[in-house]
Amino acid sequence: MKDSGKIFNFATEINANRISVTIMKKQLTAFLPILLFGLFNGLSAQEAAWHTYVEQLAEEEGIDEATVENIYTELLYLESNPMDLNGVTREQLEQFPLLSPTQITSLVTFLEKNRPLYTVFELRNVPYFDFQTVERVLPFFTVGEPKKERAVSARELAKNGLHELQLRLDKTLTPRAGYTAYPDSVLERYPNRKYVGEDFYTSLRYSYRYRDKLQAGFTAEKDAGEPFLRDGYSKGYDHYGVHLLLHDIGPLKTLALGDYRLSFGQGLILNNDYGVSKSWGTDQIARRTQQPKRHFSTAESGYFRGVAALLTVGHLSLTPFYSNRKIDANLSEEGEITSFKTDGLHRTPLEIEKKGNSREQVTGVNLNYRRGGLQVGISGLYHSYNRMYHPVLREYNRYYLRDSTHLNGSVDYSYQLPGFLFAGETAIARNGAVATLNMVQYRSAGSNTLTLLHRYYPISYNALHGQAFSEGSDLRNERGLYLGGSISPLRGVTLNSYIDLVRHPWLRYGANAPSSTIDCYLLTSWRISRHTTLDLRYKYKRKEKNITLPGEEEKPLLPYATHKVRLRWMQSLQDDWDLRTTADMAIYKEQPFPAEKGFMLSQNISYRGKGPLTGDAFIAFFNAESYDVRLYSYERNLLSSFYMPSFYGKGLRIALSGKYALSPAVTLSLKAAHTCYWDRDTIGSGTEQINGNSRTDLWCYLRWKF
Repeated sequence: MKDSGKIFNFATEINANRISVTIMKKQLTAFLPILLFGLFNGLSAQEAAWHTYVEQLAEEEGIDEATVENIYTELLYLESNPMDLNGVTREQLEQFPLLSPTQITSLVTFLEKNRPLYTVFELRNVPYFDFQTVERVLPFFTVGEPKKERAVSARELAKNGLHELQLRLDKTLTPRAGYTAYPDSVLERYPNRKYVGEDFYTSLRYSYRYRDKLQAGFTAEKDAGEPFLRDGYSKGYDHYGVHLLLHDIGPLKTLALGDYRLSFGQGLILNNDYGVSKSWGTDQIARRTQQPKRHFSTAESGYFRGVAALLTVGHLSLTPFYSNRKIDANLSEEGEITSFKTDGLHRTPLEIEKKGNSREQVTGVNLNYRRGGLQVGISGLYHSYNRMYHPVLREYNRYYLRDSTHLNGSVDYSYQLPGFLFAGETAIARNGAVATLNMVQYRSAGSNTLTLLHRYYPISYNALHGQAFSEGSDLRNERGLYLGGSISPLRGVTLNSYIDLVRHPWLRYGANAPSSTIDCYLLTSWRISRHTTLDLRYKYKRKEKNITLPGEEEKPLLPYATHKVRLRWMQSLQDDWDLRTTADMAIYKEQPFPAEKGFMLSQNISYRGKGPLTGDAFIAFFNAESYDVRLYSYERNLLSSFYMPSFYGKGLRIALSGKYALSPAVTLSLKAAHTCYWDRDTIGSGTEQINGNSRTDLWCYLRWKF
């Protein structure tokens, strides 16, 4: 067993080196929980835990792909560059999304009392760190020798800096309509039927890191269908990004130049950092102000471009920022912005015409006071566009912002007592609309948690850069009460559940009257043994919308509900092989129509041997009657990409992936996937249409660390 081997080697090393009695006592104190942890834990489970977080977030309504990709990229980086427990700071821990504020405070206190640590498994001794928490965060921490401060010079930066180069290439082998060779006469009349560029995706990313003092890098990306070094498009990649971050220069804790992300308070006026998932642990809902961090994903939206800083003096910290960048937008005939285009695709003449056709400037500041368990922050944000923002008027969006400028302000707070956390934020828009979010959390010394959260977002509240706990994608037209908790009633058994009751006082898209939402969730996880885990998950959501009834012209507001059930069996075979068998079922019911059903049965086999080669094989059979009962594929992705496709209809999905370490510094990853539908002759529509019932995709990724 891997962990046990580490433990005994560690103990042998202690005896061999004749460490002092004081250190021996410290090691023996940590030894028992380490051994227990080793008996019940495996590396594969550690790897899977945070991937599950991203998967659950991707399923949340209102979370866009850019947010998910940002999170995935950041967690991959932290996994590849784990934080040293003997040197990590509170500010660094607060950038880590998998720990609650209570757990961060507990860990900081523990480290202050017990440094230096000798193994990451001492995390098991931290109060409020239950088994699941330790399993989830273990890949992101390491233990090293205390580092001596060195004078930073050009020679030092060149000698001891860490470089990483990533190259990715994706290609769909099955022909799509957008790459058809149409006659010139057809393209003159329908120029957007054909993509301008080649049928492959590629990206290039470079990053440099010197300890925790400096980060720098650039990103270049071209989506499939976008032109690459062709006549009229000589700049190469479609999208470029660059960043430079400096840390700990006296009172200047962070200086960010280029592309970066920020979050203030609970996100009521600003959050382009991590999203909030209802189902990922009820104690993870509380947010906190984040210091500027790099934007290194290939997402072409959801970030700032400019300068930001974090200055700290005593108990006060100040975070000013400024951003100025071009954005894509859909324009009216009058040249006004009707909506924002965030997919980053520039494949056809029409899409290319929208690229960078508008400019956005955003500036703001956060002043934060922290002392003991109390934290209070004041934030302000101003943004402007070079065009009027004027969404097409509909009854449901009557109170949406229609202007070229906007202003928000807020006050946020948090107060921690042993086992308790009180947190919230109250924000105001320029029109006087006030939104508020407040919560209280309780966490026992064991693993039991309880969270109560209330939010009130009026229909007239506008915050275009806000992203907080909510049912919809916009922070408006919502009054909600959330109650969630987790308990461990039996050894090895964990229950996580929540209920979220929401009222929408005004009209919504698809609902011409006030409506309501009920959202429920239950996850039971049973660790049968150190090799076997069984999960049972149930999700229920009931909403209301206008439904067309047979023979009637009017569309009454009627309820519709979705039930989702998942049964997952995870089995480790020795230390090298892992099996994951999953059965998914979805039921969608609109009143008064019959229910629609869908199910998927999938099997994933993972090999994680001690050699340079690892791999995964995934196969799934799906049968879903409509898009409303679509099911997601939880297959292994390449290191640099997050891809979780959904399927409806009837068919089979097969995916094979492998990673080979060509050397300690160079890693090559390959993946191939094939989807076959048994109920159709075409796949997709428009320029993405495939004339046939199958699709084959290839991915290739190369990483070089030096």
